[in-house]
Amino acid sequence: MTANRPWIASRGFDLGLIVGPPLMAVALVLAVPALRTGDTPVWAWVVFVLAIDVGHVYSSLYRTYFDPEELERRRQLYLLTPLFCWIAGVVLYSFGALVFWRILAYVAVYHFVRQQFGFVMVYRHRGGERGVFDRRLDKATIYATMLYPLVFWHADDGRQFAWFVQGDFLSLPAWTGSLAIWLYVAILAVFAGRQIQRFATGGGVNWGKIGIVAGTAAVWFVGIVFLNSDFAFTVTNVVAHGIPYMALVWLYGRRKWAAEGSWRTWIHRPAAAVAFVGLLVSLAWFEEGLWDVFVWRENAAVFGGWNPNFVVPEMALNLLVPLLTVPQATHYVIDGWIWKFDGSNPGLPEYLFGGRETADAPTA
Repeated sequence: MTANRPWIASRGFDLGLIVGPPLMAVALVLAVPALRTGDTPVWAWVVFVLAIDVGHVYSSLYRTYFDPEELERRRQLYLLTPLFCWIAGVVLYSFGALVFWRILAYVAVYHFVRQQFGFVMVYRHRGGERGVFDRRLDKATIYATMLYPLVFWHADDGRQFAWFVQGDFLSLPAWTGSLAIWLYVAILAVFAGRQIQRFATGGGVNWGKIGIVAGTAAVWFVGIVFLNSDFAFTVTNVVAHGIPYMALVWLYGRRKWAAEGSWRTWIHRPAAAVAFVGLLVSLAWFEEGLWDVFVWRENAAVFGGWNPNFVVPEMALNLLVPLLTVPQATHYVIDGWIWKFDGSNPGLPEYLFGGRETADAPTA
């Protein structure tokens, strides 16, 4: 019975790498004033943006392009998606840089939101929860934890941070934020009441699901609404999203390649965790170096101090910027395929949960 195995891997693994990181990130920014300063310092940009945020994008490689079985099974998807993303990016950029970044920002937000929803659905499954009412309530709650802060952000032009570039989010009337908070509080209150009722009537406590909801609510409220700091937003947002994703990829590969005896087996061992992450950071460093040299010109010291004295023509940027976003955009697209429990990913439940699973698997 999955009700007797409420965690994805184990209590320690889940609390340390999936449920815990969002709560730890919020605790850090609340406890350490230096993490609430205005702009993100260079060292923090390296740790949180380059290593965790960009690094987690490349962790998809272990699940897709580095997996010969998966690559053969979906060859067209994996080969054509990067090309499609680049062409679509070029078309969008031709309408203006802000149009391009705005569309990419909203796709990224959708990706972030769906990841948290997916974790809630997985923990529901692991906890043996199948009721329709609770499923709808859990879905409404996890969405509310993120959508209210986003509405607040759209309705408040005083936020000192942006998703990608200034102005990438549209504006909403101020009254939408006031209305959204009442819905937000009401949904969270119903969810909390339902969990108390389940416990009081012997229904048990699904700590994984509750932890994801609590961590997501804390990250999005503290990072966007409560604090107005680019640094705090970066720390909370990136840690909550990137670390659990990398942990999930590692867990999948650890179980799938345990008996193969190849480099994939070795790099998914706990003793090789530095190598597992190191490869991702190396790829992220290379990509961000290209961004800094040709586009941003902000962190030359991180990339050897090379700061060439030339201006990239706008026509070249129309091709280059979408090309540099291909890894990120590809990650967003293929993520909609590789974690589905609808039968389209053979072995996925077994590799993640470490044993045979019933057909009644989570749909996210």
